[in-house]
Amino acid sequence: MIIARTLEELTAARATLGDVGFVPTMGALHAGHLKLVEAAREAGLTPVASIFVNPTQFGPKEDFARYPRDEAGDIAKLEAAGCKLVWMPGVEEMYPADAATSIHVAGPSQRWEGATRPGHFNGVATVVAKLFGQIRPQAAFFGEKDWQQVQVVRRMVADLLLPVRIVPVPTVREADGLALSSRNAYLSPEERRAAPKLHAALQHAVKYLQQGKEPAAILHHTRMELAAAGMVPDYVALVQAQTLEPIAALQTPARLIAAAKLGHVRLLDNLPIG
Repeated sequence: MIIARTLEELTAARATLGDVGFVPTMGALHAGHLKLVEAAREAGLTPVASIFVNPTQFGPKEDFARYPRDEAGDIAKLEAAGCKLVWMPGVEEMYPADAATSIHVAGPSQRWEGATRPGHFNGVATVVAKLFGQIRPQAAFFGEKDWQQVQVVRRMVADLLLPVRIVPVPTVREADGLALSSRNAYLSPEERRAAPKLHAALQHAVKYLQQGKEPAAILHHTRMELAAAGMVPDYVALVQAQTLEPIAALQTPARLIAAAKLGHVRLLDNLPIG
């Protein structure tokens, strides 16, 4: 596996690889990231990953400085998963001192995570666009755990006519239902035991929604269920799956999305509603 840390090294390595399936990450890799590498390989593409903790998507009071980092472990995992190239730029490579352009997104970015974390999706869109320009992949693979992020990137790609296909990959979970996330490492043992109740509450809600129960009442009950589990719900919403606009009645395609704080950790999850 090739490791590139400068644009010159990346350009030379990329020229040898043919059609690429790209997996952008911030490191601290887990089985969910490796599933994306596997999906790229199964699509007949050469798997390429990036590891870059992007400062522009963190707010001033968020966890950029303490975000988990494990460079050696991440490299070993990617190599074992069949990744052919890992792009590991420094901040100066991604954001040169004379850079004057960034991306401002609207549409599916405006509510939920976008409202809770102002500027977050502008940072995501800017760094993803830069990574696409550097890697020039045929397809890019994103986990569905961050459902809103997938829709923001899809919208950006469509609006800017970027020649890359966005492939969402189903959320990888622990045996008890907890969605894998690098930030799960912050959970205390007691919090880790409580964390799967987010997924369980969403499963209950989906079941009742599919039975035709009134959505507003179900969403309220779900928030109460999370609070009873020791979480502080940020939002629990029934939304149109691509636009992320809230909907008052079940329609297709729809998604149930939620975020809740457990201790110092903010948990995200979502489920499709058939």
